[in-house]
Parts: sequence; structure tokens; C-alpha cells
Amino acid sequence: MKTLLVLGALACGVTSFAMSPAHALVEIDINKGNVEPLPIAISDFVSQDGAGAEIAAVVAADLKRSGLFAPIDKGAFIEKITDPDAAPRFDDWKVINAQALVVGRVTQEADGRLRAEVRLWDTFAGQQLIGQQFFANKANWRRVAHIIADAIYERLTGEKGYFDTRVVFVDESGPKNQRRKRLAIMDQDGAGIRYLSDGRTIALTPRFSPSRQEITYMSYESGQPQVYLLQIETGQRELVGNFPGMTFAPRFSPDGQKVIMSLLRDDGNSNIFAMDLRSRTTTRLTNSNSIDTSPSYSPDGSQVVFTSDRGGRAQIYVMGADGSGQKRISYGDGTYSTPVWSPRGDLIAFTKQSGGEFQIGVMKTDGSGERILSSGFQQEGPTWAPNGRVLMFFREAAGSGGPRLYSIDLTGRNEQAIPTSNFASDPAWSPLLE
Repeated sequence: MKTLLVLGALACGVTSFAMSPAHALVEIDINKGNVEPLPIAISDFVSQDGAGAEIAAVVAADLKRSGLFAPIDKGAFIEKITDPDAAPRFDDWKVINAQALVVGRVTQEADGRLRAEVRLWDTFAGQQLIGQQFFANKANWRRVAHIIADAIYERLTGEKGYFDTRVVFVDESGPKNQRRKRLAIMDQDGAGIRYLSDGRTIALTPRFSPSRQEITYMSYESGQPQVYLLQIETGQRELVGNFPGMTFAPRFSPDGQKVIMSLLRDDGNSNIFAMDLRSRTTTRLTNSNSIDTSPSYSPDGSQVVFTSDRGGRAQIYVMGADGSGQKRISYGDGTYSTPVWSPRGDLIAFTKQSGGEFQIGVMKTDGSGERILSSGFQQEGPTWAPNGRVLMFFREAAGSGGPRLYSIDLTGRNEQAIPTSNFASDPAWSPLLE
């Protein structure tokens, strides 16, 4: 549900909001292999209470977590921003090497809504890069901060941010032999956790719809795994279909009109099926005497990546969305699982077991250019941020007692733990919220 309104550019009497790309303004080229984080100063937003400092802190945390920005310690600031409408003293910011500066104001409207204004300055060019304001209910102040961080990220990198997103996952609590597994949802930074199921039955592999606030997941409610749809806001749910045998690893098509999954038969083999959610008709896509599972659509819906052990051990295959042209693309040592196509269409993320370790990696869509981003005792289940620059996965470290969530960027150097109150697994990233 859209609760925020962007009113557009804020005027500033000393600079022009529109700028020529010919000027050497501050920016980050994220296509370089090694990006040095950009020093950025994020001043507490001016406010009558602590709301301005809280919003600034979330913006700073978002940008830092991306690995592309290095927020400067506020103790180093020389100028104290008291009027965000006035041009800052650029020399005071240049001397501490703040290449960009974020200032803002938070006020409360007569109707109780929060109003947040933000300006982004290029301190060396002396120009304003962003001037925007937002309205929202006070309860949504964190979302305001995420949207501001997205605006800064996009202006300085040229690509969409990913901070105004949510992650659905499996919350795990209780002793390991009696683990309670509930569906939960949170902001991408771990804040605002809300439970979507009560844990009376095991729920696994939740996945977001790309077109609405809906997830598909697998539940053992009937004693065997079945696929359900759940409306996040209303809690309404429905069974996708009563299939003979067990269903696994459901995912939506890019248009949200189909669910693709694997179906286990009595002979121990599993094959991949797609179901049209409107007509409830099912199409079989693979027909092999092996285990075909973990299907994931390409972002244009024309292809599907999946794993199969038809060659003797689990490897990654691709095929047309109708099941045609099935071919193997992975040829590395070890076994592969949980392939997921990037939202950008350029890479496939995967879990790999090799040399006694679990690894999270990416490869090009033809199988070339394989890169391992993270290795550990037991880790799996990558999911993409909607801009295709960051992955989230879960890891159970030796002796830890349970899994935790982590994010990592495509360089493999910026790994971050995602805080959750309990153990957590099976993350799935939402599209950007609307």
C-alpha cells in the first residue's frame, strides 16, 4: 500500500536543481570491479524531537551496508546544520573529505502526518543533487528513511536502490529437535519483524510475488508438503492445488500469473511443473528419471533455470519456459542447488557443495564466469535484492545451534549479518515497494 507522496524538487535560491551531465559531479561507478566507498556526511535532520536523528541514522546505516558509501563520524563535523534550506559552508565539509552531504528537516503537519525534507549536496562542486520532500504516517518513519536512502543511492550510482524492500523468511525457535518454524516478514535491514503464521505446522520456502503483496510457500499442514498462496496484508490464503505426491520449491513467474514448482512421484523422481493461477491448469516441463527441482524463471519469463542429477550429480540446467531446449550449464566440481536468476537477467546465483564446504556463488547465464562469493560450514538459499547487486542467504555456523541471515554484494567483500531475534532461514527478497 502506498503511504508516501513525493512532492518533487525543493527550491534553493543559491543553486540550480537541474544540472548538466558534463559537470564533474560526484558519482559512483558500480560497474568497476573494486569500488572505493564514497565518503558521505549525513547530518541529523532538523526536528523538534528525536525523529530527525532517527531518520538520519537509518539512512546512514542503509548506505553503509551497501558497501558503496562510508558515512563520516558526526564527531568530525565542523558545521552544525540548523537551516537545511540554506547552502552549507562547503569548505567545512571538504576539509573532512565529505564528497557528498545529506541534510534535512522533519516536521509534523496539522493532520498529524510526518513531513520529511531532504537535500543532497555535492560539496566539491557546490551543487544540489537532490531536493525532495515526503509525507507519511508517523508510524512509517523508517520507510521514509529507506526511500530517502534509495533516492541518494540512485542519484549517486545511476541505478535503483533496494532499501525500501522487505524480506520474508522462516523464523526458527525452540530446541533443534522440536524447532518451531513460522513465516515472518521484516524490512531488509531486519527491523519491523511481523509473523505471518503461528508455527503450529512447519512452513518453508516462502517466495514473493513480483506483482503484488503475496507470497507462495510450502506447508506440512496436511502431513505432506503442499503449496499455498498467502496475501500478506489480509492474511487470506489458499491452497494452490491438490497434487498427487509432494510439491517443493514454488516460485512465481515474473508476471505473477504462474507458479513453477517440482512434484515428487512415488518412484522417487521429481519433475518440474508450472501452474496458471487463473485457470489452475498445470503444464509438465520436465520428464526425466531423475530429480529435477528448484526452478526459477528468467526476469523476462522466457527461460527457467533448475537443478537436476540426470548427469549423475546435481548440476544447473536451463530450458525454455515451455520445457524446450534443456541443457546443462554448470561443470564445476561438487554439486549445485537452489539456482536463482538475477532480476537484471545477467547472472544466476546458486548454492554449491565442494571440498566439504557450502558456497554461495554466481555465474553467467551460459555457465561461464563462475565466482564464489562466500564459503562456510553450512549455508544456502540465495535470494536477490531487486536491483541485482546484493544477495541474502542463510548460514548455520559450526556449533551455533541454528541458522542466521546474511547479505553479500557481488564483489564478495561486503558481507553483513542481518539481525533477527531468533534463528532464521529461507529468505526471499521483495520487489521495491510501491
